[in-house]
Amino acid sequence: MSEIKFYLDENIDKAVTDQLIRWGIDAVSVHTLESQGDADPDHLQRATEMGRVLCTHDQDFTRLAVEITDHAGIVFAQHYGASIGGWVRALRALHMRLTAEEAKGQLIFISLKS
Repeated sequence: MSEIKFYLDENIDKAVTDQLIRWGIDAVSVHTLESQGDADPDHLQRATEMGRVLCTHDQDFTRLAVEITDHAGIVFAQHYGASIGGWVRALRALHMRLTAEEAKGQLIFISLKS
């Protein structure tokens, strides 16, 4: 079983990626890949090719998850109440709970409220 890896969309602060990496979790962001402004389907395809679960606030990805089911997984959280610490805690919990195989093709809703 493979460890889950993350691909953070541009609407999530790069500090979340930095903190996940400090915790030993494999994470990249659109910011570090310098792919800001790319179309949502391109982000999902890139994340899938990299074997990474895409993490976002963007509701467009909830629609894409229905249209494109062959992906490494999508984690969605409402932007309201989101914080850097909230994202880090939620993604660390997912990292401990799910494998990459279990996340594949899943749309995972998380709450970031404290």
